[in-house]
Amino acid sequence: MEAQRALVRQVGDRVRESQEALVEGLVQDIRAQIGALDQEAAARSLLEASITENVVAAINFLRQGIDPDQLEAPTAALAYARVLAQRDVPQSALIRAYRIGHQRFLDHTFALLDDLPAADRVPVCVELVRLSGQFIDLICEQVGRAYERERDRWVASRSGVRQRWVTDLLGGGPVDRAAAARALRYPLDAVHLACTLWPATRMTSFDLVAAVDDVRAHAVSALRARAALVVPTDEYEARLWLALPGPPNAPASPPGSASSSASASASASAPGYLGAPEGSPLHAAFGRPGAGLGGFRTSARQAARIREILGTRFGSGTAAAPLWVHYDQAAPVALMAGDLPAVRDFVTSTLGALASAGAREAVLRDTLRVFLDRHRGHAATARAMSLHRNSVQYRVHRATALLPRGERDLADDFNVRAALLAVHWLGEAVLATGS
Repeated sequence: MEAQRALVRQVGDRVRESQEALVEGLVQDIRAQIGALDQEAAARSLLEASITENVVAAINFLRQGIDPDQLEAPTAALAYARVLAQRDVPQSALIRAYRIGHQRFLDHTFALLDDLPAADRVPVCVELVRLSGQFIDLICEQVGRAYERERDRWVASRSGVRQRWVTDLLGGGPVDRAAAARALRYPLDAVHLACTLWPATRMTSFDLVAAVDDVRAHAVSALRARAALVVPTDEYEARLWLALPGPPNAPASPPGSASSSASASASASAPGYLGAPEGSPLHAAFGRPGAGLGGFRTSARQAARIREILGTRFGSGTAAAPLWVHYDQAAPVALMAGDLPAVRDFVTSTLGALASAGAREAVLRDTLRVFLDRHRGHAATARAMSLHRNSVQYRVHRATALLPRGERDLADDFNVRAALLAVHWLGEAVLATGS
């Protein structure tokens, strides 16, 4: 028996050495096989953290002979279960992910046993199946309880009730609009502006609620909104809808434009757009204004796309300062950001050496982007970037020299501008790898 335990520990050591490849394969398999778990960047990060901690816990269970009664689900696994409950993802999707993980873990482990003597291989395989099955059953029981407790708490809360109505409205299926409007206390026949809000720095959930309410009050005042609807997406993110003034069939003005509000433009982060209230610690991603239930859905979908772009840009860290971005500022990138490998291929083939990840190339890219956006005006670019005109000329010359065909690539600059815009919003995720 002791010899068999020693062999199991040896197998655990081997799995630990190949842990990174196992986790990467699991993330890809689960996202591909369970559509409900293939969500935006923030949720994908939580999924990867949960898988990583579960794999580490499983390896330790094999290597250390942990008493099953002492086995506790990893913190990230419990947190991920709670987030799925808050987002109305079925519990069955979560449990299925564990079953897929169990099977792949065994496949990966069995492939490491080829050099064991035949007399040892079968008993070790049987023991691995027993131990891994025991591990999965215990972890699934704990994350299942965490999911159910959070689901009960979430649905019982007012925010949970709002979330259920909003989920139905965004789902695209039939919904009682009048009942939804009464429950939400929000007019669905208005022109809607949606945005997603999340922290730019670490903060408690209490502070987040207060910051979101500050943004709501600021936006209602600046845009003279008829009503506002705030719905938490999870513990660290919220959606905000604003019912803009005017009839739903009136042309929608850009949020913060003169026709929408005389006061909003003073705080705008870009001309014609609503900007953050002073001292706000939140990022914001806005959709376009849209009328009726269709506009309610479309504006929210656009805001979510901008949120994902900024999540890709920031990675797992936080930005130095809150960033408020409207869909029109990054619409072309939002349309292509669903396939990052394809965008990276486009960027690197279009920009050539200018797509390198160095600090010098970043400065040159930014200057060339502003230069092309200012209709190739050196003086206008200098004013926009607070540079001397000669500095602009030098940087543009150096940036152009790094393009695959030099100045010829700027004869028709559509692709170059699109590639520069993609890098501006998506950051290092679409730059040349291995640079």
